[in-house]
Amino acid sequence: MKADLLKYYIFAILSMLFWGLTFVWFKIAVEYYEPITIIFVRLILSSVLLFSFIRISRKNERILKEDYKWIALLALSQPFFYFLGESFGLKYVSSTISSAIIATIPLFSPLAAMWFTREKTNLFTWLGILVSFAGIILMLVNPDLSLNAAPKGIFLLFFAVFSAVMYSVIVKKLTHKYSALTIISRQNLIGSLYFLPLFLVFDLKGFLLVKPDADLVLALVQLAVFGSCLAYLFFIMAVAKLGMVKANIFTNLIPVFTAVAAYFVLSEVFSFQKIAGIVLVVMGIVVSQTREIAQLMRRTST
Repeated sequence: MKADLLKYYIFAILSMLFWGLTFVWFKIAVEYYEPITIIFVRLILSSVLLFSFIRISRKNERILKEDYKWIALLALSQPFFYFLGESFGLKYVSSTISSAIIATIPLFSPLAAMWFTREKTNLFTWLGILVSFAGIILMLVNPDLSLNAAPKGIFLLFFAVFSAVMYSVIVKKLTHKYSALTIISRQNLIGSLYFLPLFLVFDLKGFLLVKPDADLVLALVQLAVFGSCLAYLFFIMAVAKLGMVKANIFTNLIPVFTAVAAYFVLSEVFSFQKIAGIVLVVMGIVVSQTREIAQLMRRTST
């Protein structure tokens, strides 16, 4: 039981690591393509990979007719609404600050969970959320208490946050019936269809003018494989086992991973204030999981 639960905590951490890195990879890709093009190509590549794996492994599951609407809503909330908010927000806000805003998802998840899924939340969970959020604010605010971000970008990123919360509510409902592979493959395919008209109308000409180089191709492949395949697969499995609220708490790790990667790849400033914020984020996650950690320690000692 202990090893089984630990596995899902690792899945949650890995999903956040991959999503944290996507902010850096996106910053590279946006030097060449517009956000809609990046998202569309990313979803197409991930769909090809996922359905190829399903065909080879023969793990295809039939979607029940009554669940079509939920799959369509799932893809509408994420990737469609979420990626529109996140990607255009990234045009106006740095990768580190963007990831810090996205990491506010756990603040809204308990409210959505209580309202939609009747999922219970304990005092340690709320305390951990508050501590982590304090760390995020520390990373987001300048020493003079001003925000180093455009209001337009902040609004778009919070639109992505609310889309992600709704995604978690819907995906929790579907995990009772379908595997993570089935959910994410359909989600990405339908999501690519949502983005197709936008790509054809707004971005096709620009897409044809760009000559891809190794940096662009690598960034797109990494976004597809790690951001749109593995991260979602791990996250959906974590939600199914840990619950919507506890799985989303790990979202607070995203700005930590992004800040470290942005420092090495994009040469973004890595100040003492950011380091202090990272420490608070990690402390908050530990506090939120206090009960589970105590249970694991008791099982280990017996």
